[in-house]
Amino acid sequence: MVGNMNISSQLNAISPLDGRYSSYIDVLRPLLSEAAFMSHRVEVEIAWLINLADENLPGLKSFSSQSKAELNSLVKNFSLEDAEKKKNIEKITNHDVKAVEYWLKDKIINSGNKELIDAVEFIHFSCTSEDINNVSYALMLSRTRDNVILPAIKKLTDKIANIAELYSSQPMLSRTHGQPASPTTVGKELANVVVRLHNATEKIKDVVILAKLNGATGNYNAHVATYPNVDWKLLTKTIIKKLGLTQNTHTTQIEPHDWIAELFDSISRVNTIILDLDRDIWGYISLGYFKQLPKEGEIGSSTMPHKINPIDFENSEGNIGLANSLLRHMSDKLPVSRWQRDLTDSTVMRNIGVAIGYCIISWESCLRGLNKLSINKESIEHDLNNSWEVLAEPIQTVMRRYGIEKPYEQLKELTRGKKINKDDLYAFVAKLNIPTEAKEYLLSLEPRSYVGLAEKLALDTNEARRIK
Repeated sequence: MVGNMNISSQLNAISPLDGRYSSYIDVLRPLLSEAAFMSHRVEVEIAWLINLADENLPGLKSFSSQSKAELNSLVKNFSLEDAEKKKNIEKITNHDVKAVEYWLKDKIINSGNKELIDAVEFIHFSCTSEDINNVSYALMLSRTRDNVILPAIKKLTDKIANIAELYSSQPMLSRTHGQPASPTTVGKELANVVVRLHNATEKIKDVVILAKLNGATGNYNAHVATYPNVDWKLLTKTIIKKLGLTQNTHTTQIEPHDWIAELFDSISRVNTIILDLDRDIWGYISLGYFKQLPKEGEIGSSTMPHKINPIDFENSEGNIGLANSLLRHMSDKLPVSRWQRDLTDSTVMRNIGVAIGYCIISWESCLRGLNKLSINKESIEHDLNNSWEVLAEPIQTVMRRYGIEKPYEQLKELTRGKKINKDDLYAFVAKLNIPTEAKEYLLSLEPRSYVGLAEKLALDTNEARRIK
């Protein structure tokens, strides 16, 4: 047991997100931390208050520009000290949203602004806690998606695309079921990933982010009881739209989180594509097709000095597993709530930053690994030159064209389970009763040249991307 524990030290963190990997997720703290959740709640409460006042409701007149600026400054200048004060209030109320309301009232009362003081009881007017929370989470995830998630995936995708272009013409032996198969190019195999990531990223962009401000059970009960002549559906739709979100008109006490499930499912699909890449690159490194650039001072093994391990791709794979287990649990759990609500979603939602944090670590690890790669042409060429059996495919196909009987079966007899060489294939082709030009073409083939349209496909990923 470590004595004199310093809780603030990263070495004492329980989660590696706030310990070993904390620097990777600093970008998420202004968006998904508890303090960020508090500041977003303040933003929503103030947006609600200002927009209510703009309606010039009886008992609540529109605020002056100065008063609006004072309110908005509470959002802009929300500090860690403010978050700590709010947290101290919560220790008394044991209710986090009510603590935000009391903190705001205290700020306004102490401001000395009579116009705002007179309106202080309209803070949180007709709202359930979930009105504030669901809009806050919607803003948090919208901003995280646009400012962190999409740029990070694009950065990784662009790197893969650059490598695909660089090695578009480098032939490589394919492997299906782990066995030698029709050759491809290094660039084409990476271009496949680029197209998959592009299409999956479009799904993330397409998710419509929803929010609601319709009261305790979604029916505007208190709103109508107090101001029956206000078009509450239109007013709340307008407020939500001003925040850059879309209104969900039909909810219980909670917004049902279907859009969050859709978003997390889409992010999970991106992760699965990256995991597939991690494992493939790991395998190619094992085959010797890729070399890893050594890093000064880095050690691959405590006992084997020669090793440069593919640790970045292994780290990426492991963290994707953690990320997807959380994302998929949330996708399954969050849309399910007993009757008009239970509290099971609340504690799960607090782990959104954890799930996205593991995503960020995995993407950065994969990117770091890609930046260390260079191809090993000698190893790639060696495998191609020792896999002449892959030319059985074009030979039997050309034989079909010219009506040769049982071409597949003849090549199967020649090659299946056998190691054949160039001379074996040439001797077979030389005996074929096919036109001279066809025979000359087959005799000119080598495994490294039998790549079809791989190079063109590697360079042209646009046409394969999903058309919107």
